[in-house]
Amino acid sequence: MPGGRLTEQDRRHIAAGLAAGLDYAEIARRVGRPTSTVTREVARNGGPGGYRADLAQRATRRRARRRIATAPQELSAATFGRDDDTVREFAEQFAALMVDSGLPRMAARVLASLFTTDSGSATAAELARRLRVSPASISKAVAYLDGLEVIRRAREGRRERYIVDDDVWFRAWSDSARTTNQWAEAAERGAEIFGATTPVGERLEHMGLFFARLARDIAGGPVDTAAGEHALTVIAALVHAGTPLTPEQLAAALEWPLDQVTSALHDAGHHPDLADPVTVRGNKSGAFSVIARTDRLTTAQRRRLTRDAS
Repeated sequence: MPGGRLTEQDRRHIAAGLAAGLDYAEIARRVGRPTSTVTREVARNGGPGGYRADLAQRATRRRARRRIATAPQELSAATFGRDDDTVREFAEQFAALMVDSGLPRMAARVLASLFTTDSGSATAAELARRLRVSPASISKAVAYLDGLEVIRRAREGRRERYIVDDDVWFRAWSDSARTTNQWAEAAERGAEIFGATTPVGERLEHMGLFFARLARDIAGGPVDTAAGEHALTVIAALVHAGTPLTPEQLAAALEWPLDQVTSALHDAGHHPDLADPVTVRGNKSGAFSVIARTDRLTTAQRRRLTRDAS
C-alpha cells in the first residue's frame, strides 16, 4: 500500500526490477510506491549492484529492533574505556567539518554530539548539559536539524528525545544527486536554447556533460570487484560479437546463469566508469550493444568526426 512500509514481496519485485535493468521510476510504478522510497531502499541496502531482497528484509528487521522506544541509560565515554576528553575533542573536530560544509555551528555541535553518543539520541536537557549551552540554543539547533530531516523526534513522557537515524547520510547523498541533476538539466536546456555549436552553447554543453557524469557517479552506488569483473566480461562479449545480443544469447555464449548476465548488464549500464569510454545500451527488442559514451563528446565534436569520416 502506498505510503506504508515495504513488504518482503515489494523487495522481491525491486530486486527483480534491478536485475532486469529497469530504472527506479519504473520499479516504483510497478510496486506502487514513490520513486524516492525505492531509491532509498536500494541505496541503504547494497546499491543497484548489490541489492538482495532477503538481506534487505533482514536489515530492516534489525533496524526496527534498534529503534529506541524508551529512554536509554545515558552512558559516558568511560563506560567503554574511552577517554572523555578525547571523545569531546573528536566531537568538536567532527562539528568543525560540518561547519566548513555550511552547517550552522550550534546545529553542527548538536549533530556531532548525537553521532558520538552510543545511543544516537539525547534529550534537550542532556544536550544542553553535554555542550554547556542554554536550552534555547539547543531548541533552535534542533529545529534547524529537524527541518533538514537529519534527526527525528520521539516522545518520552513529557519530554522529547532527538534521534539520529541510520539513513541520515543517504538523505544528504540524495539531495546532492538531485541538485547535481538539476545543474545538468539546466545546462543542457541552455545549450539547446543558444545552439550547441555557438560559443555559449558549447560552454553550457560542456558544463551539462560534467554534471551529468557526476550525477551518474553519485547515483550509481558502489559495485564490488566480482560484479565489476562480470560487467566487463559482458562488455567484452558484446564488443567481440559486434552485433546486439539478448541476455539469453549472452548467457548461452558465456555459459552463465541468466540472472548473472542480467545483473552484469545492469551494472555495466549503471556504472559508466567501469567501461569508460564505452557503455552498454539496450534496444526496444531487448538486445544489448556497446556504444561510445555520449558524454565524452560534445555535439560539435561528433559532427566534426562524422564529417571527417564521410
